[in-house]
Amino acid sequence: MIQDLIEKSKKHLWLPFTQMKDYDTNPLIIESGNGIKVKDINGKEYYDGFSSVWLNVHGHRKKELDDAIKRQLEKIAHSTLLGMTNVPATELAEKLIEISPEKLTRVFYSDSGAEAMEIALKMAFQYWKNIGKPEKQKFISMRNGYHGDTIGAVSVGSIELFHHVYGALMFESFKAPVPYVYRSLSGDKAQCRDECLKALEQLLIENHQEIAALSIESMVQGASGMIVMPEGFFAGVRELCTKYDVLMIVDEVATGFGRTGKMFACEHESVQPDLMAAGKGITGGYLPIAVTFTTEEIYSAFYDDYEKLKTFFHGHSYTGNQLGCAVAIENLSLFESEKIVEMVAEKAEDLYLLLNSLQSLPHVGDIRQLGFMCGVELVRSKETKEPFPAEKRVGYHVSLKMRELGMLTRPLGDVIAFMPPLASNREELEAMVAIMKEAICEVTNVEL
Repeated sequence: MIQDLIEKSKKHLWLPFTQMKDYDTNPLIIESGNGIKVKDINGKEYYDGFSSVWLNVHGHRKKELDDAIKRQLEKIAHSTLLGMTNVPATELAEKLIEISPEKLTRVFYSDSGAEAMEIALKMAFQYWKNIGKPEKQKFISMRNGYHGDTIGAVSVGSIELFHHVYGALMFESFKAPVPYVYRSLSGDKAQCRDECLKALEQLLIENHQEIAALSIESMVQGASGMIVMPEGFFAGVRELCTKYDVLMIVDEVATGFGRTGKMFACEHESVQPDLMAAGKGITGGYLPIAVTFTTEEIYSAFYDDYEKLKTFFHGHSYTGNQLGCAVAIENLSLFESEKIVEMVAEKAEDLYLLLNSLQSLPHVGDIRQLGFMCGVELVRSKETKEPFPAEKRVGYHVSLKMRELGMLTRPLGDVIAFMPPLASNREELEAMVAIMKEAICEVTNVEL
């Protein structure tokens, strides 16, 4: 039975972001989960050290979330949102607006973070056309940015490894720098921030009349290696967008719903986006729901008689799915009753101390953290910051060793991503960091 499943997976599946030759060598099939652990078909348990790709909040098999889905199933599983709505989609929209930045008043549903970003890009593009400024058609994207894998999202992304092969399919965007303090020449946060803001302003001075919007991840660039923006940079970007009349699209897909110790990461610097994409933690990690928030001003630019052709012609088959919206409503209730955001902010201080214990390892170059969003950058030389040769795949081998020791995560090159479920307690965090430390030491031949 077990071997049969493994062979079926090798024969029929094509996994995302996976070189299948690697999978054939190291197959893994998850059978069940409970709390912050998952279990494979052999019965081995693993800590879910990356929240099942950055989205689990309360752990697996959370009774309240399970029950919310069961209750909704007794009514209806799905009906369309095209030209009509449903009860949970309507109730969830109200709750989302209550917790989102003040300027955001409208919610557009989709199925994934990439789709939520794609929607934001199309809204921004059409907004200017609808108000009589069709010349504003281009976008600014941030270097090392990642917003998903649909063509629009890829076009405003800037990670060479992921995106270069699709160049001929992408529309061109202006690229602006984001501070990567550890890899900067000065290593000074303020200097790095100011240099990047100056470069962005120069780009806006020269091109703002043709720029519709700027897209940016909120406070942390996740897929490029958990690059945490220095204080003041994110707010500085908002000020420049306002100054030069460019819409600001904020990507909260990974950072939203408590991950950084705020409900949304833009709250760290009191930033009010014009459009905001969110997903992942919205359902507690249960079902694929995503949202694009926008302001009343942008919404109003689409509101007119049909023959004016200002309608936003975009939609998905499962938009506003009742099961997803029902579990999202219960998820937000748990955020309130269990004080999830406040608890993450508190536990993040403990996590900082635990991660700091890795700093003494000779191949740990930098540790970056905002709340429960963490990255440990491994380097060949701590003194010179020289990276390991790419072909050595040190981060990948560390993640395999962590799997062997009982924890799952995925590396970002040689950055070990650590994003545990928000429900993780101190003892569980300590155990997971200990596994990470042991794996790094074994792979890089360092004694504990």
